[in-house]
Amino acid sequence: MHRALLYLDVDGPLNPYAARPERRPEGYTTHRMKPEGWIAQHPGLSPSAVKPLRVWLNPGHGRALLALTDRYDLVWATTWRQEANTFIAPVLGLPPLPVVDWPTTLVPGPDGTFWKTRHLVDHAAGRPFVWLDDELDHRDQEFVARHHDGRALLRRVDPRVGLRAPDFDAVAGFAREL
Repeated sequence: MHRALLYLDVDGPLNPYAARPERRPEGYTTHRMKPEGWIAQHPGLSPSAVKPLRVWLNPGHGRALLALTDRYDLVWATTWRQEANTFIAPVLGLPPLPVVDWPTTLVPGPDGTFWKTRHLVDHAAGRPFVWLDDELDHRDQEFVARHHDGRALLRRVDPRVGLRAPDFDAVAGFAREL
Protein backbone atom coordinates (compact mmCIF):
# COMPACT_ATOMS: atom_id res chain seq x y z
CA MET A 1 0.00 0.00 0.00
CA HIS A 2 1.35 3.40 -0.97
CA ARG A 3 1.43 6.30 1.46
CA ALA A 4 -0.97 9.15 0.85
CA LEU A 5 0.12 12.17 -1.16
CA LEU A 6 -0.17 15.72 0.14
CA TYR A 7 -0.32 18.15 -2.77
CA LEU A 8 0.80 21.67 -1.86
CA ASP A 9 -0.01 24.82 -3.75
CA VAL A 10 2.12 27.88 -2.94
CA ASP A 11 0.06 30.98 -3.73
CA GLY A 12 -2.99 30.97 -1.49
CA PRO A 13 -2.22 28.22 1.03
CA LEU A 14 1.41 29.05 1.82
CA ASN A 15 1.55 32.62 0.48
CA PRO A 16 -1.71 34.41 1.40
CA TYR A 17 -1.40 36.76 -1.56
CA ALA A 18 -4.98 38.05 -1.25
CA ALA A 19 -4.46 39.48 2.25
CA ARG A 20 -4.52 43.27 2.48
CA PRO A 21 -1.16 44.49 1.15
CA GLU A 22 -0.57 46.70 4.17
CA ARG A 23 -1.48 43.97 6.69
CA ARG A 24 0.82 40.97 6.60
CA PRO A 25 -0.96 38.06 8.34
CA GLU A 26 0.29 37.20 11.82
CA GLY A 27 3.18 34.73 11.87
CA TYR A 28 4.26 35.47 8.31
CA THR A 29 7.52 36.98 7.14
CA THR A 30 7.96 39.03 3.96
CA HIS A 31 10.26 37.83 1.19
CA ARG A 32 11.11 39.42 -2.16
CA MET A 33 11.62 36.80 -4.84
CA LYS A 34 12.31 36.78 -8.57
CA PRO A 35 11.58 33.30 -9.83
CA GLU A 36 11.94 32.72 -13.58
CA GLY A 37 8.18 32.13 -13.78
CA TRP A 38 7.61 35.65 -12.44
CA ILE A 39 10.15 37.19 -14.80
CA ALA A 40 8.48 35.40 -17.74
CA GLN A 41 5.21 37.19 -16.91
CA HIS A 42 6.91 40.47 -17.82
CA PRO A 43 7.86 40.07 -21.49
CA GLY A 44 9.83 42.95 -22.90
CA LEU A 45 11.50 43.79 -19.58
CA SER A 46 15.01 42.74 -18.77
CA PRO A 47 15.18 40.51 -15.67
CA SER A 48 16.88 43.29 -13.74
CA ALA A 49 13.95 45.62 -14.48
CA VAL A 50 11.31 43.20 -13.12
CA LYS A 51 10.22 44.17 -9.63
CA PRO A 52 10.55 41.24 -7.20
CA LEU A 53 7.40 39.42 -6.16
CA ARG A 54 6.29 39.95 -2.56
CA VAL A 55 5.77 36.58 -0.91
CA TRP A 56 4.53 36.06 2.65
CA LEU A 57 5.55 32.77 4.25
CA ASN A 58 5.00 31.35 7.72
CA PRO A 59 8.01 29.31 8.93
CA GLY A 60 5.67 27.41 11.26
CA HIS A 61 4.05 25.85 8.21
CA GLY A 62 7.26 24.03 7.38
CA ARG A 63 7.40 22.43 10.84
CA ALA A 64 3.70 21.48 10.62
CA LEU A 65 4.16 19.95 7.18
CA LEU A 66 7.23 18.01 8.24
CA ALA A 67 5.22 16.59 11.15
CA LEU A 68 2.89 15.05 8.55
CA THR A 69 5.61 13.18 6.68
CA ASP A 70 5.12 10.08 8.78
CA ARG A 71 1.87 9.56 6.86
CA TYR A 72 2.23 11.64 3.69
CA ASP A 73 4.57 12.13 0.77
CA LEU A 74 4.67 15.91 0.24
CA VAL A 75 4.49 17.05 -3.40
CA TRP A 76 4.51 20.55 -4.90
CA ALA A 77 1.36 21.12 -6.96
CA THR A 78 2.04 24.71 -7.95
CA THR A 79 2.81 26.88 -10.94
CA TRP A 80 6.08 27.66 -9.16
CA ARG A 81 7.04 24.19 -10.34
CA GLN A 82 10.65 23.31 -9.48
CA GLU A 83 11.22 26.88 -8.29
CA ALA A 84 9.18 26.01 -5.18
CA ASN A 85 12.22 23.98 -4.12
CA THR A 86 14.54 26.90 -4.84
CA PHE A 87 12.56 29.74 -3.25
CA ILE A 88 9.84 28.38 -0.93
CA ALA A 89 11.21 25.17 0.60
CA PRO A 90 14.34 26.77 2.14
CA VAL A 91 12.32 29.51 3.85
CA LEU A 92 9.94 26.92 5.31
CA GLY A 93 12.71 24.51 6.27
CA LEU A 94 11.47 21.83 3.88
CA PRO A 95 13.72 19.48 1.92
CA PRO A 96 13.41 19.49 -1.87
CA LEU A 97 10.07 17.91 -2.75
CA PRO A 98 8.83 16.15 -5.87
CA VAL A 99 6.97 18.44 -8.25
CA VAL A 100 3.91 17.73 -10.38
CA ASP A 101 4.99 18.31 -13.97
CA TRP A 102 2.25 20.46 -15.52
CA PRO A 103 1.77 20.77 -19.26
CA THR A 104 3.22 23.93 -20.79
CA THR A 105 -0.21 25.12 -21.90
CA LEU A 106 -2.60 25.46 -18.98
CA VAL A 107 -6.16 25.03 -20.23
CA PRO A 108 -9.37 24.92 -18.18
CA GLY A 109 -10.42 21.51 -17.01
CA PRO A 110 -13.50 19.58 -18.12
CA ASP A 111 -16.91 20.58 -16.78
CA GLY A 112 -15.61 23.84 -15.30
CA THR A 113 -13.01 22.18 -13.09
CA PHE A 114 -9.76 23.89 -12.15
CA TRP A 115 -7.04 23.20 -14.73
CA LYS A 116 -4.92 21.28 -12.18
CA THR A 117 -7.62 18.80 -11.19
CA ARG A 118 -7.37 16.22 -13.96
CA HIS A 119 -3.57 16.32 -13.83
CA LEU A 120 -3.52 15.58 -10.09
CA VAL A 121 -5.95 12.68 -10.52
CA ASP A 122 -3.58 11.29 -13.16
CA HIS A 123 -0.52 11.94 -11.00
CA ALA A 124 -2.07 10.26 -7.94
CA ALA A 125 -2.77 7.13 -10.00
CA GLY A 126 -5.24 5.78 -7.43
CA ARG A 127 -3.20 6.68 -4.34
CA PRO A 128 -5.07 8.49 -1.57
CA PHE A 129 -4.35 12.20 -1.54
CA VAL A 130 -5.00 15.54 0.10
CA TRP A 131 -4.86 18.65 -2.04
CA LEU A 132 -4.45 22.09 -0.45
CA ASP A 133 -5.29 24.89 -2.90
CA ASP A 134 -7.21 28.15 -3.02
CA GLU A 135 -9.01 27.53 -6.32
CA LEU A 136 -11.10 24.46 -5.56
CA ASP A 137 -14.87 24.16 -5.64
CA HIS A 138 -17.62 21.55 -5.82
CA ARG A 139 -16.88 20.78 -9.50
CA ASP A 140 -13.39 19.63 -8.59
CA GLN A 141 -14.77 17.51 -5.74
CA GLU A 142 -17.25 15.88 -8.12
CA PHE A 143 -14.61 15.26 -10.80
CA VAL A 144 -12.26 13.60 -8.32
CA ALA A 145 -15.09 11.46 -6.91
CA ARG A 146 -15.92 10.25 -10.45
CA HIS A 147 -12.38 9.76 -11.80
CA HIS A 148 -10.15 8.84 -8.84
CA ASP A 149 -10.20 5.31 -7.44
CA GLY A 150 -8.61 6.18 -4.10
CA ARG A 151 -9.74 8.38 -1.23
CA ALA A 152 -9.20 12.11 -1.56
CA LEU A 153 -9.60 15.27 0.46
CA LEU A 154 -9.71 18.52 -1.49
CA ARG A 155 -9.27 21.37 0.97
CA ARG A 156 -9.87 24.91 -0.23
CA VAL A 157 -7.66 27.39 1.62
CA ASP A 158 -8.68 31.04 1.84
CA PRO A 159 -5.95 33.04 0.03
CA ARG A 160 -6.53 35.97 2.39
CA VAL A 161 -5.33 34.00 5.43
CA GLY A 162 -3.38 30.96 4.16
CA LEU A 163 -3.12 27.66 5.97
CA ARG A 164 -4.49 27.64 9.49
CA ALA A 165 -4.84 25.14 12.32
CA PRO A 166 -8.20 23.75 11.04
CA ASP A 167 -6.55 22.93 7.70
CA PHE A 168 -3.75 20.99 9.40
CA ASP A 169 -6.34 19.28 11.63
CA ALA A 170 -8.29 18.18 8.54
CA VAL A 171 -5.14 16.80 6.90
CA ALA A 172 -4.19 14.89 10.05
CA GLY A 173 -7.75 13.61 10.44
CA PHE A 174 -7.80 12.32 6.86
CA ALA A 175 -4.58 10.38 7.52
CA ARG A 176 -6.06 8.79 10.64
CA GLU A 177 -9.06 7.59 8.62
CA LEU A 178 -6.91 5.81 6.03
